[in-house]
Amino acid sequence: MTTDTLDWISVGHVDDLPEGRVKTVTARTTSICLVHFDGQWSAMDNHCPHQKGPLGEGSIEKGIEGKCWIRCPWHGWDFDPLTGAPPGGHEDTGQKLYEIDIRDGEIFVGLEPEPAHETTVTDVMVETMTNWGVQTIFGMVGHSNLGLADAIRRSVIDGKLSYYGIRHEGAAAFAASAYGKLTGIPAGCLTIAGPGATNLLTGLWDAKVDRAPILALTGQVQTQVMGPGAFQDIDLKSAFQAVATFSQPVLSTSNHAELMSLACKNAIVEQNVAHLIFPDDMQTLPSAKPAGGPAGRVSGTGIIPSKEDITAAVDLLNSAKRPMFVVGHGAYGARDKIIALAEKLGAPVVTTFKAKGLVPDSHPLGAGVLGRSGTPIASWFMNEADVLIAFGASFSNHTGIGQKENIIQVDHDRMQLGKFHAVKVPVWGDIGAFCDASSDLIKPGADAEDQTAELADRWRMWRSEKTSRLEEERSGGIHSFAVFDTLGKLVPDDTIFAVDVGNNTYSFGRYLETKGNQRVLMSGYLGSIGFGFPAGMGAWAATQDIAALKGRKVVSISGDGGFGQYPMDFTTAVKYGMDVTHILLHNGQLGKISKEQRSGEWPVWETDLLNPSFAAFARLCGGHGEKVTKSEDLAEAIERALAVNGPALVEIMTDAELV
Repeated sequence: MTTDTLDWISVGHVDDLPEGRVKTVTARTTSICLVHFDGQWSAMDNHCPHQKGPLGEGSIEKGIEGKCWIRCPWHGWDFDPLTGAPPGGHEDTGQKLYEIDIRDGEIFVGLEPEPAHETTVTDVMVETMTNWGVQTIFGMVGHSNLGLADAIRRSVIDGKLSYYGIRHEGAAAFAASAYGKLTGIPAGCLTIAGPGATNLLTGLWDAKVDRAPILALTGQVQTQVMGPGAFQDIDLKSAFQAVATFSQPVLSTSNHAELMSLACKNAIVEQNVAHLIFPDDMQTLPSAKPAGGPAGRVSGTGIIPSKEDITAAVDLLNSAKRPMFVVGHGAYGARDKIIALAEKLGAPVVTTFKAKGLVPDSHPLGAGVLGRSGTPIASWFMNEADVLIAFGASFSNHTGIGQKENIIQVDHDRMQLGKFHAVKVPVWGDIGAFCDASSDLIKPGADAEDQTAELADRWRMWRSEKTSRLEEERSGGIHSFAVFDTLGKLVPDDTIFAVDVGNNTYSFGRYLETKGNQRVLMSGYLGSIGFGFPAGMGAWAATQDIAALKGRKVVSISGDGGFGQYPMDFTTAVKYGMDVTHILLHNGQLGKISKEQRSGEWPVWETDLLNPSFAAFARLCGGHGEKVTKSEDLAEAIERALAVNGPALVEIMTDAELV
């Protein structure tokens, strides 16, 4: 090809590179080692043929016989500075040279016209992933995932994917977990090999134990150095074996579309973690195979319970004097049908903490949250109930569900039925299908008590009690009731809350009264500190993807300990304009742990925290930040933050004793 047909790309000025030096430059996407040696200039392929070490980061050094060589900084291979030829003995014949031209001190490199993009293995796999409905990826681009990252970049340009570059992979996993909990659709998290991949594990465990779909996409070292212990080479399949329901490496001999289809299907059908490992050298292999998709591979999910189980459940409910509904997170899709059924019986409805808001506290039959983070209303009706019907609830030790004689448990997962103890009527099937099948059969007995009026009385008693607690407020900080009472009144009826772990969580569960169709996301069974703010980012991303969620306000909540886990990802929210309002309860300690130490008669030790001004930090990051030190200033500060179209943080100085 003649110089007339080349594309001439400027790569800098002669003053940028002193005599006897080399540097890496980029022309289009081609990485080049630019050389200034012996009064001459050359441009060669920047990748050493050994392990693609960057020659432009090396140096020109004098050899034993006085000749000068470019020395690769990784393993010391040598090349002639002007011809790119090796000194001999290497398997490769030398580096590719590019034409170079200097015009008025500006350096141009001649490249052949850019060829059409050749479809790669990762192009096919990313297209397959989007065909399965994956719309968002959180991650960090790095040296062992660059081929995969480029395939993702192309999909972003095509409008098929959204990508959010995070500051810590743990935040990516929590964001993707929250996205899955909210939507039932997996989001991806992209990392490099080694530490990038292992940083995902906490968030992946959060998704696993809370039954949220998630797709982990981890880079890996080149196949030629896998196993012996190369830099950042760990056995990722073994590392992810316990957390992932599906974990496989991508190899040259793999059926690549099928591999991605299986990963997506496992994540969606099992509502679990799927993991794919991408060795560096596999990512850019050419592929002529078509992408895959879900057509013909996924069935409907409705399981109709047996007539015998429905009859047994209905008979028990119709004979009850004081029936009560317990609703867990697994029942979210059937919330309207559950409420309608409860209304036919006049039965109070309590929720587990994970399901807070599923039946709003504003509903006449809503009795609040049951358990450690709950209300005395829920506890009262639990104690007085003679028949419980539990929908999508796990009966774990945190739920507070009593071991009554007469329990009906409805769940689509047979392993959850009677998992911790026997129940009188276990019902396997879709919760909505159960409600449909039993609705016309429900006829409250003559002895059934009217619990609606009693519910209203209990709410009046509890609200009076909550308000009286404000008298406890002294100089130590704001009472958490004031925070959540104010927040609950100001947020929209369709707010999505992302809640962290700690005293702030207990106070949120106890004091904030839900309304409308609000949603609550939390690290339920894992209970991991640091979940709150990254989960808010994940929830916001879902509001950009899912039509039914568009326009909904996202409010994340944490203590100072929780926010301190991933604070720099506040800059991620600023970068992408994420409309997340963060409520930060600042008490200067790990308050829940201090409380546990005191209650266990341990000395309070190493739970104090040294913090910056988080409001000032938020402003330095480019977002809205405001500090509140008095209860009377809460409403205006929260209103201002909610009105911001972007990331906002309200730092509230609270008393750790007033939970």
